[in-house]
Amino acid sequence: MNRLDGETSPYLRQHRDNPVDWRPWGPEAFEEAAERDRPVLLSVGYSSCHWCHVMAHESFEDPDTAAIMNELFVNVKVDREERPDVDAIYMDSVQAMTGRGGWPMTVFLTADGRPFFGGTYYPDRPRGGMASFRQVMAAIDEAWTNRRSDVHAQADQLTSLIDRTSRAAAAAGAETGPADAADARMLEQAGDAILSSFDPEWGGFGGAPKFPAAMTLASALRIHHRSDRPELLRVVRTSLDAMASGGIYDHLGGGFARYSVDHRWLVPHFEKMLYDNALLTRVYLHAWMVTGEPVYRQVVDETIGYVLRDLRHRDGGFYSAEDADSEGVEGKFYVWSESELRAVVRAAAGAGAGEEAADEAVAWWGVTAAGNFEGANILNRPVRGDLIRPPAVEAAREALFECRESRIRPGLDDKVLTEWNALMLSALAEAAAAAGNPEWRAAALANGEFMVANLRRDDGRWLRSWQAGDAGRPPQARHLAYAQDYAALIDALTRLAELSGEARWIDEARDAADGLLELFWDGDAGGVFTTGHDAERLVARPKDLMDNATPSAQSLAACGLLRLAALTGEARYDEHARQIIALFSSAAAQHPTAFGRALEAIDMAAHGLDEIAVVGDRPDLVAEVQTRYLPSAVLAWGEPYDSPLWADRPEGFAYVCRGFACQSPAATAEELSTRLQA
Repeated sequence: MNRLDGETSPYLRQHRDNPVDWRPWGPEAFEEAAERDRPVLLSVGYSSCHWCHVMAHESFEDPDTAAIMNELFVNVKVDREERPDVDAIYMDSVQAMTGRGGWPMTVFLTADGRPFFGGTYYPDRPRGGMASFRQVMAAIDEAWTNRRSDVHAQADQLTSLIDRTSRAAAAAGAETGPADAADARMLEQAGDAILSSFDPEWGGFGGAPKFPAAMTLASALRIHHRSDRPELLRVVRTSLDAMASGGIYDHLGGGFARYSVDHRWLVPHFEKMLYDNALLTRVYLHAWMVTGEPVYRQVVDETIGYVLRDLRHRDGGFYSAEDADSEGVEGKFYVWSESELRAVVRAAAGAGAGEEAADEAVAWWGVTAAGNFEGANILNRPVRGDLIRPPAVEAAREALFECRESRIRPGLDDKVLTEWNALMLSALAEAAAAAGNPEWRAAALANGEFMVANLRRDDGRWLRSWQAGDAGRPPQARHLAYAQDYAALIDALTRLAELSGEARWIDEARDAADGLLELFWDGDAGGVFTTGHDAERLVARPKDLMDNATPSAQSLAACGLLRLAALTGEARYDEHARQIIALFSSAAAQHPTAFGRALEAIDMAAHGLDEIAVVGDRPDLVAEVQTRYLPSAVLAWGEPYDSPLWADRPEGFAYVCRGFACQSPAATAEELSTRLQA
């Protein structure tokens, strides 16, 4: 019998009616594999993964294929977003075997969890040089039955390789002294490397498929701001303009899709992920603060609007993702025929103005009778960067959005992940402060309250994932949080304190930082392991280094600890951050697109942080700080807390400090502006 019905993960529950005898990850599955003397077939994916759905339809829903799986294997399903530790370990093995990775991931394991063969998507029939899934299973069974010693030898080799890979970063970092870890010249070197990999025509980096690289763009903007390098500002503006004009951006409802399958951002992979929209909100916000361009502010407004409208639980948590597919067709929810679009706009505009309004909308979004995606149209803006809609086009957008809302929506992955919520909270808190938006402020505070109430045990241990449940299941949080959860929380909670002026959020940030260092710290080489010392023991203990789709735990921890140290005066936070930076500083300067968030930590460590304290009730001085792009500054205001920033400071002034040594107090916004510019 399939064992997934009681799981909270929407991805696992998608497979609860499969004829495959799926089990969730856990000791029971591996005990059964040992008793039956069968390999474990591990299948890893996530709810919004298009090719995961394809393999499910082709193979896992097929009774004949399922019968083979049930006879030959113990079948285990894992949601990679709930269990990034499991995913990371076995993805390393797949990449070692095949030279590439991706999802769905299919790995065959011994009963003690050692991998011996794996790949990604396998079709139901041989095609394109790929063996079919049934052929792969037959070959695995033949090797298991007749060449068991070869299987164990391969498992030993792969397990050893995984262990070496997980420790390679630690070994490299141990050879570098923290004193040498953060050098301002590294930022200039990184800026040069960013320019060398930049696509000057379409923005971004590399060719198809093309990912937004929000963290690299954020660091390019930071380096420009620090060193006045207009060529790096051009990298940022070209990329942001092209992405927001392309089909990867939802021109009706806001928000970004995961990536573009082409080099010019036209055809997206249509799933929308919370973390992408968090990271892109942040870089568009910073670009608006630097340039004043209203287009970037519009993208921020619309992207946050999308998250608050479509990805928010009523109590304040943010859901994980929306699928690419609806009604079993990729992108169906988002695309339009020319005739359908014209009919909607004509009807909304009314007699007399309808045809002209339809013509204007068709021209604005590049709509044609032939279409640009399988006979339909992905809306995009052919005039790059020209996104401020005239009234007639805005009216058309509203009508088209209302019409689209009546369609069958893509599937929603409604689990609430601590890490991704913290990334969104950081961006939302910054945006609320910069824009002075009370709705965003309320949403940010509600999200912080939600996480504290629902994703933390009574003993203070944070958890990874929360699910609302349904009529038959109560709300439930599960899976011990990982280093990236704790690290993302530190940054988010400090930014919530900077937004609200409430001291409790600094206390929460301290607790998260202390938990990170207690549970995850590598005492031998520095940095943080992915899993805590109280977590399940796997075949290796992973330790991520590079920034991928989301920032690495190392980057998040370094940035968060540096900021928290500047706010509280706790030197140990700064010391641990610099030990982390030693792990990646040299590699980040040479390969900046793999270390986008890491570069921010290097910048803060190399140049130091400005500490700004506004003491007393001076909202004008607080606003002077919050509305500026100050990437290497922290702000204390409102309720005092334990920190040198509050010591013996007369009220009614702003203090700009470095190393807690302060300039003369500023009594007016003009004086504070002068201090900040200096």
